[in-house]
Amino acid sequence: MALRHAVLAALLDGEYSGYQLAKAFDIGVANFWHALPQQLYAELAKLEKEGLVSGRQVVQETRPNKRLFRVTDAGRAELEAFAETAAKPSFIRDDLLVKVQVADRVGTASVIGQLEERASAAEAKIELLGALLRQLRGDVDEEEFLLRGARIGPYLTCLRGLAFEQEHLTWCLRIAGILRERQSNHAER
Repeated sequence: MALRHAVLAALLDGEYSGYQLAKAFDIGVANFWHALPQQLYAELAKLEKEGLVSGRQVVQETRPNKRLFRVTDAGRAELEAFAETAAKPSFIRDDLLVKVQVADRVGTASVIGQLEERASAAEAKIELLGALLRQLRGDVDEEEFLLRGARIGPYLTCLRGLAFEQEHLTWCLRIAGILRERQSNHAER
């Protein structure tokens, strides 16, 4: 998947400025695709040049003018073609895992601290995702929303992000505990 597809997917929900798109990415799309605001602005310019999004200038009196972007029919066709292609298997690429792999050879204190920091970050993300899920479904319970909700794609990707963060939290705490126990056992010898 290219960043272009994630941007087009985010714009399906409406017309956004680059700033609003960056915020939408932080909340929802970041569950499956990370991008810096500069990357998003550059991608919007490319997509507009290719005719996959259209932008319009909005004049503001008390703030600088802004551009709002929306997906064009060509952009929707691009997303449809992308959706029909076979998905590549996902993989983990995480420097913390390399640190855990060598922890028993280079010392564990720093790795334990990093695992605990990651666990704290996962807890915060779990809270944020839970709030986002509640906001997306409104007053409807989850099963009803999943059966009859107008647009469930963002909800489904948010569920995946939540499951990832919950598992990540569990793993980080478990591995930090194991390393701490091993560190304690080695100190007693």
